[in-house]
Amino acid sequence: MKLNIVPARTGVQWVQLGIRTFFKQPLALTGLFFMFIAVMTVVSMLPYVGSALVLGLLPAATLGFMAATQETSKGKFPMPWILASALRAGRQESRAILLLGALYAVSFLCIMGVSALVDGGQFARFYLNGGAITREILDQGDFQGAMWLAMGLNLPLSLLFWHAPALVHWHGIPPVKALFFSFIACMRNLGAYLVFGLIWFFAFVFVLVLTISAVTLIASAEAAASAVMPAAMLMMALFFSSLYFTFADSFIATPPEAPHDAIT
Repeated sequence: MKLNIVPARTGVQWVQLGIRTFFKQPLALTGLFFMFIAVMTVVSMLPYVGSALVLGLLPAATLGFMAATQETSKGKFPMPWILASALRAGRQESRAILLLGALYAVSFLCIMGVSALVDGGQFARFYLNGGAITREILDQGDFQGAMWLAMGLNLPLSLLFWHAPALVHWHGIPPVKALFFSFIACMRNLGAYLVFGLIWFFAFVFVLVLTISAVTLIASAEAAASAVMPAAMLMMALFFSSLYFTFADSFIATPPEAPHDAIT
C-alpha cells in the first residue's frame, strides 16, 4: 500500500462522488444511516458506560458505512448487515477494529478531561450526556474556552482515525501503523481535505438556513425547528457517503508480493 498525493481540487471530486453515489441508492443509504444512528442512540442510553461504548463503536460503524458506499458505487444494493463489516471479517480484524475503538474512546475522553480543567466539566457533561443548554451557559467564557479547546484537540485525533479503520479492513495494516498512516495521508493531502471540509461545512450551513427560512415562511418557527433535525440527518448521510472516496484516492494498493504496510 502506497500513499497517493492528490491536488487540492480533488476535495471537490470527493464531495461530488459522495453525492452521486448516495443518489444511486438514496433510500438504502438513508436507511442505513438512520439504523446507525438508532443503534448508537440505544447504546448511549446504557447507564454509566453508554457514552464510552458509542465512542468505541464509531470506527467500526464508520467503516461499515464506507463499505456500504463502496458496494453502492459498484452498482450493488447495500444490505443492512454491511454496517457490521468490520466485526464479520474474522477474529483478527475484529480485534484490531475494537482496539481502534478503545483507543478512540480513551483518547476522546482524555480530551474531555482536559477541557474540564477549563470549565469544571460543564462542556464535557453536556457533550457526553446531552440535555438542554441555555444562552447563559453558552455566554460563559469558561464554557466557550472548554469548547474551543476540545474542538482544537479533536482535530488531530480525527486525522489519526480518519482512515485507520479502512486501512485495517482493506489493507490489513496493524492498528497503530494504521493510525500513523492515516495521519500522514491527511497531512500530505491537506489541501484536498481542507477543500472537502469547507465545502461540506458551507453546504450544511446553506441547507439548514434554507430549511429554516422556507419552513418558517410556509408554516411557523416551531415547525422550522422540527425540520432542522431531518435536514441535518440527510446532510450527515451525504457526508458519510463521501468518506469512502477520501480513502480510495489517498492510498494505492501494491502488488501482493510487495510489503502491504509500505508507505511512501
